[in-house]
Amino acid sequence: MTRFAKTLSLIAATAALFAFGVPALQAQSDGFNIPEDFNFLGSADPNQRRATARVNGNIITGTDVDHRVALIVAANETAIPEDEMDRLRMQVLRNLIDETLQVQEAAALEMEVTAEEVDDAYTRFAVERFDRGPEAMDEYLATIGSSPRTLKRQIQGELAWDRLLRRNVAPFVNVSAEEVNEQLARLEASQGQYEYRVAEIFMEATALNREAVLANANQIVQQLRQGGSFVAYARQYSDASSAAQGGDLGWLRLEQLQSPTLESAVQSRAPGQLVGPIEIPGGFSMLLLVDRRQIGMPDPRDAVLSLKQISLDFAPGTPESEAQLLADQFAATVQQMNGCGDVDAKAAAIGADVVENDEIAVRALPEALQNIMLQLNVGQATPPFGDIAQGVRVLMLCGRDDPRQQRGPSFDDIMNTLENERINRRAQRYLRDLRRDAVIEYN
Repeated sequence: MTRFAKTLSLIAATAALFAFGVPALQAQSDGFNIPEDFNFLGSADPNQRRATARVNGNIITGTDVDHRVALIVAANETAIPEDEMDRLRMQVLRNLIDETLQVQEAAALEMEVTAEEVDDAYTRFAVERFDRGPEAMDEYLATIGSSPRTLKRQIQGELAWDRLLRRNVAPFVNVSAEEVNEQLARLEASQGQYEYRVAEIFMEATALNREAVLANANQIVQQLRQGGSFVAYARQYSDASSAAQGGDLGWLRLEQLQSPTLESAVQSRAPGQLVGPIEIPGGFSMLLLVDRRQIGMPDPRDAVLSLKQISLDFAPGTPESEAQLLADQFAATVQQMNGCGDVDAKAAAIGADVVENDEIAVRALPEALQNIMLQLNVGQATPPFGDIAQGVRVLMLCGRDDPRQQRGPSFDDIMNTLENERINRRAQRYLRDLRRDAVIEYN
């Protein structure tokens, strides 16, 4: 039975119990025997959590939370609403608790990450991701309200967790040659079918907190539609093991989603579009369709084009009627051009500019132009596009190098993918055990 079918069965069973007036505690399977009506004892608000904590004796301060939040806000590149900030701070606190547990576990097993290792990773990160040295990185972090310490703390946690998984989890994960060969056979049989590059944000939910989790998921989707970073939200909010990779699930076939609802939703989306939140067993899923391709087939969007851009700019303040006449004249001139060799002279005659690019991939163009370019023959141009208030332009195709036949994944590629999937599942259980055994005091 699929996850989606199991969810329908559970919902139907729960609805039937409530319809016949059975108390809520009888619908639960957690063994807690919690009554439907109860009162909290004491004046403290049980829903309130302070933004500091002590984890097995190690203190997480309010400043730690503030600096990590500043990092996320800077990476998000869009303003975060005030009501979202409270939830973000609580998620950051949970992340800091997890990092602390990971660092403590590594130290307890004599696998501690040294300060020198953290500094080296910090320097590489600054150079590779921001093209600046560590001192300039320090200054940048200060300008956004963060600090080198908070980024180094995150690096330390990631290095410690990677070390723990490589010693305590990865050696005990086995994938047989038979499993890999079966996967290779399935891939060969599915050649020509579509596969999808998908990223996910999964938020766990129970019957007790379902509505609150759904409300949070809807807020996240709203922020993503307004330009929020999917990677940043996945790293901070997703309860799936893919959170560490920014939610990236890699390339997969629709049936691997194990939910007819998710399969249908992803199949109907174009690359760059969001799916969800959709309820699945255990919580809610939000997906981003990053890309899609045909298995074992060359992707036409990998073709490399030789283009000439012909553009005509309008002087500021040009009356709309005059601009329209210039645009019409431009379109007529382009139609009279006989291939790329005729472009320069005819463009100069109407005062248009020409820019050449001999190495641009189709996928590097805006999506609205990609399909048009794939339909053109050499010497043909796109319809005019632009803004009547500023200017118009066209792209003329002067040459195209089609992509070569793609090679499928190798035996080792599939072996690594299967091993990583199993390591991620065991890693989630490992972290859950660390949380369960921790002594955590909220201040």
